[in-house]
Amino acid sequence: MTTSSPDTIFHNGRFTTLNKAQPTASAVAIRDGKFVAVGSDAEVLALAASGTRKIDLQGRSALPGLFDNHTHVIRGGLNFNMELRWDGVRSLADALEMLRQQVAITPAPQWVRVVGGFSEHQFVEKRLPTLAEVNAIAPDTPVFLLHMYDRALLNAAALRAVGYHRDTPQPPGGEIVRDSQGNPQGLLLAKPNATILYSTLAKGPKLPFEYQVNSTRHFMRELNRLGVTGVIDAGGGSQNYPDDYQVIEELNQQGQITVRLAYNLFTQKPKEEKDDFLQWTQSVKYKQGNDYFRHNGAGEMLVYSAADFEDFRQPRPDMPPQMETELEDVVRVLVQNQWPWRLHATYDETISRALDVFEKVHQETPIDGLNWFFDHAETISDRSIDRIAALGGGIAVQHRMAYQGEYFAERYGHKAMEATPPVKKILEKGVKVSAGTDATRVASYNPWVSLSWMVTGKTVGGMQMYPERNLLDRETALRMWTENVAWFSNEEGARGRIQVGQFADLIVPSKDYFQVPEDEISFLTSDLTVVGGRVVYGAGSFARHDDNPLPPAMPDWSPVRRFGGYGAWGEPEGAGKNSLNPARYRSLAAGCGCGSQCGMHGHQHANAWASQVPASDMQGFFGALGCSCWMS
Repeated sequence: MTTSSPDTIFHNGRFTTLNKAQPTASAVAIRDGKFVAVGSDAEVLALAASGTRKIDLQGRSALPGLFDNHTHVIRGGLNFNMELRWDGVRSLADALEMLRQQVAITPAPQWVRVVGGFSEHQFVEKRLPTLAEVNAIAPDTPVFLLHMYDRALLNAAALRAVGYHRDTPQPPGGEIVRDSQGNPQGLLLAKPNATILYSTLAKGPKLPFEYQVNSTRHFMRELNRLGVTGVIDAGGGSQNYPDDYQVIEELNQQGQITVRLAYNLFTQKPKEEKDDFLQWTQSVKYKQGNDYFRHNGAGEMLVYSAADFEDFRQPRPDMPPQMETELEDVVRVLVQNQWPWRLHATYDETISRALDVFEKVHQETPIDGLNWFFDHAETISDRSIDRIAALGGGIAVQHRMAYQGEYFAERYGHKAMEATPPVKKILEKGVKVSAGTDATRVASYNPWVSLSWMVTGKTVGGMQMYPERNLLDRETALRMWTENVAWFSNEEGARGRIQVGQFADLIVPSKDYFQVPEDEISFLTSDLTVVGGRVVYGAGSFARHDDNPLPPAMPDWSPVRRFGGYGAWGEPEGAGKNSLNPARYRSLAAGCGCGSQCGMHGHQHANAWASQVPASDMQGFFGALGCSCWMS
């Protein structure tokens, strides 16, 4: 093969390129990890040399690889092999059976952990398990169930393992729910932040380094299975730099990263945030790394006084008066060192105060051009969008409302929920905006749930949140997950399209994204995932092309070995049976009776959850369906 010949050609495909100058193609050629030709089969195959690998796509549709603007892959990878994932499981009965099976094989002193990524509303039963149910399944094995930022359920064995008892003081910002004698019952509540949930989880056993390496590889492969070829890692609580980055560094050195990863540094020490960033800006250079693993700036936590956690079951938290001073100190350090930043901000009240700081700093040292942005922004106002535009910033949205829409409606009403966040308006105003998940604890890592949410406006429980005027067409939603994200990693022109000169990242979805019925978008996976020209995942007829074989998940009791990941895909005739097939799920839902009779409705939950419902004002609304039957 000559140096100018392609390494690989994919042909006989139906490529959606997202390149407006060449929107479709049937073949692509790749050399040195980038697209070197995009066109017809005849044009591209003519470039092949004797050593060029040629892969026939069998007439299938192909898309640019998906790129998550906000996730926690580094932290998630360290723990993935220990976690029983209820993401995408459609029946609580199935979820509890998974728990029973996992408890039976988990050795002491290990825990069984269900760590977020699901909502009770995704279950046809529309509820969480009770503590009695969990204790009956696991009388001796510690079980920790995390439900978003909202709550955690611990069985009696877990309470013993973490040492919570009658004399344990109440933690700041959280609640240990107790019985009449003052004994912990096993329910932890975030009030208003998740510190008690995460600090309790951190008491559990950790995997040794070798197992963490294996775990991270399996998590990346699970993302590849769903079509994810890149992420921006938003740091995370209890994720310290550089200690907790050694695993991903090892994988980078071994060439085993299969999801391109740009990472932000997240402060870990309340009241010492400025010191963190002073140290990091001296030891870490912005963009240091390579095309598979590199630094992307600061955040999503810059200062603890600006963190407005989005537990919509709790009232909106007011940020303390020192927020502006502390935030300004950190932002000045970042601007002086030309570091971009991202800031977690759920509510417009927080965003507007942060913008006061950014505008003040901008008057002295311009911040436009730094690719800074807000994360989440569910209740952002038109005025704040305009202020962000004036400062050259962006807005990274995630599908958290797909998991928490019912709770938002209960507190603020359906009318207030119609544009949370106002993605279409942000696009119309020309502000940089892209999409992601905020996985793994608050929401699932599945990108197709996000695409479905933007196209249909529905929660994972089926409730219609957004009117037609606030929905995106499928191509616009896809751009939110591909080319739009490139600005947020400062890689515009380098990735996000199937175009000559860009990274050769592409996927072949299990069904045609543009043709599949809307209610089946969230069930899509990828049958072929390519990163830098390398086939990192292949399934079905493409399995023989897979260049990324993995050893079994470690340890041997890992839930990943049996259940795989999203929707319990590893057990298609067990828990996965009701979760992987849309027709099966519709049938299951149609037969679901109301678990608790409701005098107002007397309905079947499965037929009611997608209904348009009335709402009053934001203060007075008393429930998504105006009754208690949806409350856990």
